[in-house]
This record gives sequence, structure tokens and C-alpha cells, in this order.
Amino acid sequence: MAVQPEGTPCWADAMFSDVEGAKRFYGDVLGWTFGETSSEYGNYTQAYADGKAVAAVVPPMPGQEGQSQWCLYFASPDVAATAERIRENGGEVLMEPMQVGEFGTMCLAREPSGAVFGVWQAGTHEGFEATATPGAYCWAEVFTREPEQADAFLAAVFPYRMKEIEDDAVDFRMFDVGEDTVLGRMRMTDDFPPEVPSYINVYFTVDDCDAAVDRAVKLGGVLRFGPMSSPFGRFAALSDPQGANFSVIDITTTEGEMPRIKDV
Repeated sequence: MAVQPEGTPCWADAMFSDVEGAKRFYGDVLGWTFGETSSEYGNYTQAYADGKAVAAVVPPMPGQEGQSQWCLYFASPDVAATAERIRENGGEVLMEPMQVGEFGTMCLAREPSGAVFGVWQAGTHEGFEATATPGAYCWAEVFTREPEQADAFLAAVFPYRMKEIEDDAVDFRMFDVGEDTVLGRMRMTDDFPPEVPSYINVYFTVDDCDAAVDRAVKLGGVLRFGPMSSPFGRFAALSDPQGANFSVIDITTTEGEMPRIKDV
């Protein structure tokens, strides 16, 4: 796949204190295989679905141990400029722009309501080699209790056009790059325990949502929501055995009418 337009999700990785355990779990649940561990880059290990790079796992660096979580990276033609916009709009740069060999340049940041994300300026590593196929990334949503803050920040940092679902029962926005909808934003309700911070929920594609959930739970994962059918697919939210949240979605099994959407 070519370098993605600015603001498009382009990569995902996660730190795991038990990398071998994570490889077994995601290998069984999502069908991933794994490449060689790159000791030069902190034992970074790429995951593959049907031979295409779709994500990576890595052990924590000393001092960074803690809850495992998936980190979604957004494409940027100039990470340094994006980092500056992050600061100017109330975000926090957690890791300054850093070149990763010939692969590209990255930074890590936190948006004002608390969700952590990455920015990636592609070099030889252009990001996902497949999307929306079994085992690959499909979609992501920012879950936040302060949607106004998150919306304003995201639209200021990336060249997004915003839309929202016309439904008084749900506060959900979508962010477009050109003609493509690339990201969702959901207001966290009281269903979420107060100690759960804002986060970005990453969806991986599966060919059978219920079977993937069964495999995950048998391997020590926790079902958080679903499985539920929707006009976008049948999906479920899970936590892996090390606490990282993610969702699975079968985009071929749809139910119901698409919601009405309006520009913001």
C-alpha cells in the first residue's frame, strides 16, 4: 500500500510484558504470524496476516512497564510540524519526533481528553500492507468523556472534515480525509468505569465474530461488549489477557439500515 494521506490511521502496535503470550493469543484469535524480532529496535516484532504486515508487538522499554494498550498511528508528511500543532492545540507530546532507521519518523502524543496516539512519517515502512481483510486493521474510534475537546483538537491537528450521526441517543462523530471516513469518536457513557481513561479502540477484521470471541475467551481474554450486529458489521469489544482493549468485526455480516449522517 502507498503512503497514506495525512490523518489516516496507518499503523498499530502494542507493548506487552509477555510478548510470547501476546503472540500466542493474537496468533490464535486473529491468525497472525510473526516476523523476526528486531533486537536493534527494542525487540520490535511485526505481525502478518496472510503474509502482509498488519501490526507489531514489542516488550516495554525499561521504566515503561504498565498496562498494555494498542497504539494507533496517524500518517503525517512532517512529524515535527504535526508535533507542533499537537502542542499548540492543547495536546501533549510524550515522545519527541524520533527517526527509526530508514523505516520512518515517529512521535507519541496525548490528546487533551487523555487518549494516547502515535504519528508516523513513512520512510521505507509505509504502514499497513493490508486493511479490512481477515486479521488486518479495519477501523478505530476515540472513546472520550470530553468529546468537544477531542473533536476540536483532532480537527485542528489533522485535515479532517467532521460528520455526526443524527441520533439523540448517541454522541458519535466521524472524521473524513478527502472522500474517506477514517476515524470515529464516541462519547464514553456511565457504562465505562470512572477509572477507565480516554483511549483509542482499534478494530481488527475477522471472518466470524462469534468464533473469534470464543477463541479469545478460551485463551483468557475478557468479552466487554457484544457480539452485536450493526449496519457496519458484526462486532465485539474485548480485552486481551494482558489488559489491552481491542475489537473484532466481521464486515460481511451486516444488519439494519445505515444511520443518517450530517456534516458538522
